[in-house]
Amino acid sequence: MTSGSGLAQRLIDGRVHLLDGAMGTVLYERGVFVNVCYDELNVTRPSLVEEIHREYVEAGARILETNPFGANPVKLSSFGLEARTGEFNKAAVERARAGAASARVSTSGALDPVLVIGAMGPLGIRIEPWGPTAEEEARDYFGHQVKGLLAGGADGFILETFQDLQELAQALAAVRERSELPVIAQVTIEAGGRTSYGTDVETVARSLEDWGADAVGLNCSVGPAELLDAVERMAAVTDLPLSAQPNAGLPRTVGDRKMYMASPEYMARYARRMAQAGASLIGGCCGTTPAHIRTMGQVLAEGRAREGPAPAVTVREPGPIRTREPLPLGERSPLGRRLAEGRFVTSLELVPPTGWEPDVLLADARRARLAGVDVISIPDAPRGRARMGSLPAALLVARETGMDVVAHYACRDRNMLGMISDLLGAGATGLRNLLVVTGDLSPTGPYPDHTAVLDIDSIGLTNVLHHLNRGRDPGGHPVDPPTPFVIGVALNQGASDLAREERRFRWKVEAGAEFAVSQPAFEPVALESFLARFREEPSEPVIPVLAGLWPLDSVRTAEFLHNEVPGVQVPQAVVGRMREAEVRGADAARAEGVEIAVEAASALLPQVQGIHVASPRGQVELALEVVERVRSRRPVTVGAS
Repeated sequence: MTSGSGLAQRLIDGRVHLLDGAMGTVLYERGVFVNVCYDELNVTRPSLVEEIHREYVEAGARILETNPFGANPVKLSSFGLEARTGEFNKAAVERARAGAASARVSTSGALDPVLVIGAMGPLGIRIEPWGPTAEEEARDYFGHQVKGLLAGGADGFILETFQDLQELAQALAAVRERSELPVIAQVTIEAGGRTSYGTDVETVARSLEDWGADAVGLNCSVGPAELLDAVERMAAVTDLPLSAQPNAGLPRTVGDRKMYMASPEYMARYARRMAQAGASLIGGCCGTTPAHIRTMGQVLAEGRAREGPAPAVTVREPGPIRTREPLPLGERSPLGRRLAEGRFVTSLELVPPTGWEPDVLLADARRARLAGVDVISIPDAPRGRARMGSLPAALLVARETGMDVVAHYACRDRNMLGMISDLLGAGATGLRNLLVVTGDLSPTGPYPDHTAVLDIDSIGLTNVLHHLNRGRDPGGHPVDPPTPFVIGVALNQGASDLAREERRFRWKVEAGAEFAVSQPAFEPVALESFLARFREEPSEPVIPVLAGLWPLDSVRTAEFLHNEVPGVQVPQAVVGRMREAEVRGADAARAEGVEIAVEAASALLPQVQGIHVASPRGQVELALEVVERVRSRRPVTVGAS
């Protein structure tokens, strides 16, 4: 190995370094069932393990983890193999080295030597104070694994997928007692940035820094979106190098292993964001394959993902993936045509029924058509109440009334495969306009026992749709002909963390969004400021924005929206106006609610390309009054700026 090319140097050189992805996922895909000891494969099927390591190197990885992280005496005892702990770990390093040596990579440019780091994970038992195993005993178990990895010649260690911070401390101590090689220490978290033991990522980062880890980070966890937030939080409290190895969405448990499919493009976009957030060691965990690592490496290598020298990522170019030009926006739907031509858009939101009978929904849609509304918008299970699905409701409205329709589609409670199937089917039946939202993750509404599923968020699904429109699915398979969707996203100008919301909105645009709908604007200032900040950068692509409007009908509605509907904020001045009006009666309150909405829309007309009006509690007449009054003030064309 050349001088200065070791792991210690890479942790401080200011570059982004690409690690490999999952080993268990690929082994399973190649026919190794989960009842097999994957650690033993280093000895019984060495060529298979070497082949996977080789493919990761050819995909661009310059740091390999040994196969796998569970080769400790406790986990091996379930196979009666605990006495072979040292043998399996030594062989794991040797297999990785052999795989790297056989790799065929580009000879153009200077490549860093491939490093092999010893992977170590939890014991699979609870240690004190959570279980009967003493800390010293746990440290000894880890020590057996460390000895084997050192015997194989590991370049360093990566402690990964830990949830109990005290157990991780014992693994780190076991390494430090036997070696001065660098140690990367990682935990896995749940939604909200805490381990299953309740430890927040800030505490994890500070503790590991105090205990002498050389780098800290996260792996596995809940997917790239949640992990990105956690990386940002870690970066705020430690100067140590940061590592990030996310799953592609939520895992599916098979035995005690977690495996699932994933999207290379989605992972690649988040790889760049994690680098921008401060991570200098980036790879993949469960569900990732050499294809994911290759795409991640390509995106990281496109430019300076961080301040300083270009990322240390060199990839072997795969064969070309054929994509097609999307259908022009103006040819996809009437809404797409209005957006492309810069014409003003009026959208009316109608909530689908709680039962299966659509008569009221269809009657309201017909009223909207007679009133000259351009498009009907159908939300997806708003506020956690089970309703008719947005896709079938939208298709009913389109078929029975002839209206152009936007179907909201929430990522919550759906996996990616199911989402793609839904949307391909919807496209086949004529649906063209989609508003992609992540969906509220916390259990709400009348179903307190329901559990949330989130494979990918709205950014990821926008990216998926962008590629479907170009004739390619997330796995790189052709979609012929390409889909003709008009892709919309949500914009929350009243988010508590505006900086994060602005970043996410930029990423949505970058992912392929073609229009946006704001949260209800009860006064124009917040949305005006949001759009002004977004448009300050001349390099930022600009998409049309429809201003969300909600004509209030009472003080009670205003207070409910402000306090109980995620993402909606009703200023106190507006609540005060409603309170004063309500003193004069219910009709006066409704009239004031309409006036507030019209005032906000009028102020926003120079900056938006349309309005998106909700019908509070089914009071379509209020929404139609707002549409009529705003339409009389709108310009003929507004452009997309």
